[in-house]
Amino acid sequence: MAGSKGSNSVQVRHYNERVVLQAIRRSGEASKAEIARFAHLTPPAVATIVDALAAAGLVQENGKRFGGKGQPSVMYGLAPNGAFSIGLHIGRRSLDAIVLDFAGSIADSETHEYDHPTPSQTAQIANAAIARFRKNLGAERCKRLIGVGVSAPYFIGGWDNELGFPLEVREAWKMTDIRTGFLETGGLPIMVENDASAAALAELVYGIGKTTSDFLHISLSTFVGGGLVLDGTLQTGPNGNTAAIGPIPVMPSKLNSVPAPVGAFEVLLHRASIFTLIQHLRFNGFDISRVRDLEPMPATAAALTQEWQDDCADALAQAIVSCIAVIDVDAIVIDGILPPALLVDTVERTRQRFARVLPAGLVAPHITAGCIGNKASATGAALLQIYSMFGPDTGVLLKKANDKKPLMVGSAP
Repeated sequence: MAGSKGSNSVQVRHYNERVVLQAIRRSGEASKAEIARFAHLTPPAVATIVDALAAAGLVQENGKRFGGKGQPSVMYGLAPNGAFSIGLHIGRRSLDAIVLDFAGSIADSETHEYDHPTPSQTAQIANAAIARFRKNLGAERCKRLIGVGVSAPYFIGGWDNELGFPLEVREAWKMTDIRTGFLETGGLPIMVENDASAAALAELVYGIGKTTSDFLHISLSTFVGGGLVLDGTLQTGPNGNTAAIGPIPVMPSKLNSVPAPVGAFEVLLHRASIFTLIQHLRFNGFDISRVRDLEPMPATAAALTQEWQDDCADALAQAIVSCIAVIDVDAIVIDGILPPALLVDTVERTRQRFARVLPAGLVAPHITAGCIGNKASATGAALLQIYSMFGPDTGVLLKKANDKKPLMVGSAP
């Protein structure tokens, strides 16, 4: 019995340490009194925990805050060198690799583009990035490198008709398990998550999740995807496929570049994806291969881009209605790889269109642009390790998604 009580005491202490770290992460910096109020712990308990975390190199003093009543308050923040995690996003058109420090800043990064990824090419690029990151960190900081997170579409070899993936590439991804034997991590643990869910995790930790516990995150990437956060926890589902909004049926597109659907409905993926935007521009005579070429917006592309924006916004509004009819959330966050100004304008068009189609009986969520941008999936990938080790939820967050059978990213998980 004594052993059981001791074990429970250790678990509670570790959980309280995570809650304190979460309080500091959400605040940016905070005094011990502010941490105690957030964590619902006594001031003496918080003082002991903060001092222990500072001794462990996870928390640092950030000076004093003057101007209030009484003595100046010592402010505490997360120590950037407290821990590091590598995040890899394997996309259909590029690979993003980052090093995330404990305070949430990107300490190192690189991006590699390709026409289509093969497993061997992707592994070679990723392993080289990991090796360079370790070298750049140096021996001392490498001791605080806690793991590698990977985000990727579960159907990375799918939709080959749209992207022109060779058959052999699609088949190779079907036989690839990126959890085992794919990366050379030097013994570091690996965690894997769907790319859209990883982007939602980044928004949860560094974006709207600081003020909102229930939201749907929509990623406008090569193909549209989604992630769901309820009660401050990323939801992945038994197959890791929660909020996979691409197949949601919507009305057919009005763009002249989009073929008529086979049935009565189109799917959201064919209307609200960056692939569709690029195809629309190319179909109508504007040569483009990457969405970044729209920043700044070329005059010859503006009208065509606006056509896609209106078509995309209309489809997103329909899909959002479908989603909130099933799941009640406070906010819809739309982010992705669009240039920032274009993203904000597309979100505003979506908000206006949604207001026109919202049926009676549903409560309208707040629709807003995300704040992470084109590194959201890579950031979320890196957070998989940090949140698993230091996040407040010790038993739920992300465990289900990473305890499933080995992930073959070219086929259903």
